[in-house]
Amino acid sequence: MPEQVENSEVKSPTYDISKFRLKRILQNNSVRKSIALLGTFPDLSETDDAIVVFEKTAYQESDVSTSKELPAKPSYFSAELKVDTEFINNIYGSFQVVPSPDLCGVKSTVIYPATDKHVEKYSICQKYLIRETPDLYESTTLPYINLSQFSLEWVYNILEHKKETERIVFEDNDPETGFILLPDLKWDGRNVENLYLLGIVHKHNIKSLRDLNGNHLPLLRNMRQSAKDAISKRYGLNPHQLRMYFHYQPSFYHLHVHINPIRNDAPGIWCEKSHMLDTVISNLELLPDFYQRATLPFVLYEGNKLLDLYEEKITVRSVAAPISDSKELEKVPAVESSIEGFSDDDPGERECKRLKLATPEPKEAEVPAQACA
Repeated sequence: MPEQVENSEVKSPTYDISKFRLKRILQNNSVRKSIALLGTFPDLSETDDAIVVFEKTAYQESDVSTSKELPAKPSYFSAELKVDTEFINNIYGSFQVVPSPDLCGVKSTVIYPATDKHVEKYSICQKYLIRETPDLYESTTLPYINLSQFSLEWVYNILEHKKETERIVFEDNDPETGFILLPDLKWDGRNVENLYLLGIVHKHNIKSLRDLNGNHLPLLRNMRQSAKDAISKRYGLNPHQLRMYFHYQPSFYHLHVHINPIRNDAPGIWCEKSHMLDTVISNLELLPDFYQRATLPFVLYEGNKLLDLYEEKITVRSVAAPISDSKELEKVPAVESSIEGFSDDDPGERECKRLKLATPEPKEAEVPAQACA
């Protein structure tokens, strides 16, 4: 039976964030207003790497409230607001403002000790799109996963209630169709506008989309409905305003679903990464072994060892030299190839266009061919 888990006190970390020492900046994202830093906690270890991520949080309604009904709540519009005028031009004004310290909180995520794979994940580098066929999955991706995936001990600690029990939002403890719902590290746990939850299945032998088949439909349908009900009840969100999706490749290989509001531009929602839960269910209803037969594109980053393994099987990194010689360009059948490969015409219309291309321009005394008039 599904059960609600009560909150309890959050445990203190073993490290002091204020003692972090920077080695280098891995990524500075101006769009997401976040920065990822690589360094150490020298008071604990000079060699163990740590990753610290800072992200500015979204505004809450109470932050901009001017209501006298909330006098105890800090607001931007208060005497504590420091304003520096940059310019005034007609009806437009530009200012630098510093609000109350209570409104300057920043969400922070710490990974310690961090592995090379963590550093790779948070670094900016070249990206490549891989078209993974079922054969390539079996011969290349799966052996790599089995040899080098992240430890899943932290996942099992959650599922066995050894860690993070205070963070659990909802649980269905059925061993076949059950799951645990809890906040992702990317969410501060307070601002519903940025809500980001993970649904982690209790069943242990499902690594990713590739393992899903028709037998898992009861699990997927239960996750979809129970998670929506729990989120609607706890956070007051409309179930029709939630997106639920899987990542491929996932960051860890124990099946989990990502859940956030559709108005939130969450990381990893791009088409080459995410697979909507509704679509996955529909695919399995149509074809129970869909994900054992499908070609699944995914992105690999420069420096990933899996990319090196794929480079041995298929050409990934190399790029054909651009044609600069005008005589060489004349040899390229651009028009005809475009008709062959990227036309919405029916076969009859395509044949007609071929005839037009092959037929020389008529002389004045000649009558044009009637086939394609």
